[in-house]
Amino acid sequence: MSEMNKAEFRVLTVSIKDRKDIKHYKTKNSNIKPNDLVMVDSLFGEEVGKVIKSFGDKFNCLRKVVLIPEILRIAGERDLEEFSKKRESEKDAFSFCRLKIKEREIPIKLVKVAFVTNEKKAVFFFTSEGRIDFRDLVKDLAKKIKMRIEMKQIGIRDETKIIGGLGICGRQLCCKTFLSNIEPITLQMAKKQNLSMNPLKISGQCGRLMCCLSYEDDHGGRVYIEDKDELVGYDEEQDMSVSKKPRK
Repeated sequence: MSEMNKAEFRVLTVSIKDRKDIKHYKTKNSNIKPNDLVMVDSLFGEEVGKVIKSFGDKFNCLRKVVLIPEILRIAGERDLEEFSKKRESEKDAFSFCRLKIKEREIPIKLVKVAFVTNEKKAVFFFTSEGRIDFRDLVKDLAKKIKMRIEMKQIGIRDETKIIGGLGICGRQLCCKTFLSNIEPITLQMAKKQNLSMNPLKISGQCGRLMCCLSYEDDHGGRVYIEDKDELVGYDEEQDMSVSKKPRK
């Protein structure tokens, strides 16, 4: 993307209706403003979102602005009506699937149901400890829903990303808002930052190491020891003495 084309975009904060996810999208439409309802594309197909804030073109200088998804269009009455019907159908499918899971005693946990209308399929996200034979369940669902059925097994991190929640910082979970790829996190990242090795303090709601442990590591922050020689004004002795001072 050329610099000229990048400058045409505005980055907006959008709250996805019903799910309350907060996501960033870009647009070339200068008429879109806060409180407008817009159509956006997500993992679950087209959804309705409400514009919360506009950042203008201040993010166009970022290299990864090209990765920010684009708003599809301003939501019309037909979009809102179809979205409402879709949500009701998803709720009915979720209840029906849970009932069949219980009846057939299948050891899986249903997390979410999403209808991808443009592909005419229903995706059932679930977690399980191992491989499951759910062919009979798929037959039940296909007979009821009359759509192509896709059973998608997800991990515990992906489950937390779908459900969401608040982190220990008081903000909505990073994986729920802006992290598109969940990368491996290691204890070494926490050790470099002289953090407590108490699992309760460095683990997220998913029970795994918090994704934010990689932020300073990735960007060469003050605590990223391997890059200390490249930091302006870095003094290792002073840095270590400050970190060892007892907290009052």
